[in-house]
Amino acid sequence: MSYKIIGDSCLDLTADLRKDPHFQIIPLTLQVGNTQIIDDETFDQKSFLELVKSSSEAPKTACPSPELFKEAYECDEDQVFVITLSEHLSGTYNSAVLGKKLYEEEHGNDGKKIAVLGSDSASSGELNIALYVQSLCQASLPFEEIEKKARTFIKNMKTYFVLESLDTLRKNGRLTGLQAFFATALNIKPVMGAEAGVIVKLDQARGINKALGRMVELAMKDTKDTRDRVLVIAHCNNPERAEYVKQEMIKQAVFKDVIITETAGVATVYANEGGIIMTL
Repeated sequence: MSYKIIGDSCLDLTADLRKDPHFQIIPLTLQVGNTQIIDDETFDQKSFLELVKSSSEAPKTACPSPELFKEAYECDEDQVFVITLSEHLSGTYNSAVLGKKLYEEEHGNDGKKIAVLGSDSASSGELNIALYVQSLCQASLPFEEIEKKARTFIKNMKTYFVLESLDTLRKNGRLTGLQAFFATALNIKPVMGAEAGVIVKLDQARGINKALGRMVELAMKDTKDTRDRVLVIAHCNNPERAEYVKQEMIKQAVFKDVIITETAGVATVYANEGGIIMTL
């Protein structure tokens, strides 16, 4: 059985995985003031960050249309796994589901199987799920078993992040139900996480390095056995910080694999320069 893994553009693939024909990315649209940018392979992170710094308006994102997903499902592969941003953060999941409905209405029962998986996460979380799904596909497991295992994996996956600023998330309404955090004058950095796809504050520390250290402590406290887990760390224009987190994590635990990736457009919008997103 042939397979394809489709992600929205918050699935932050590594450079090598972007060359893998089993993966396809459906781009979101980024907007800074009057400038619109498609979050595809042409995305230039450094110029985008400069554009954001020069703008008085917070950057925004718009999810892909259902038609874009429908077109992606019209591929030669007979098993399609779709991985999207948490439905609490974006409308992308709903677009992917509607795209599936449109495909089925047009093509009927043509034998193609499509599973739409909301990640309850973003960025490194989407990548972690994608890697897991690919490993199951390579093991030639039945479609239904892969889908079931993937949904269990998503429920058990842990997401943590430390950002220089929460302003973009706050201004765009992604901190719903969470008291806005204003402590920049004291250099207090919150340690954030996700519970069922909803952003939550886990702790805080003074200074970015202490916050990253606290993130590592929390991750180790929450995770009993790491030997079968893949640790994925995404960074926004700060590979040194990602490497620091990696080294702190592997001092305390052994992982099946450790992967560092760079944020594409969507995660860059919300993580801002220097942000770190970690999943395991």
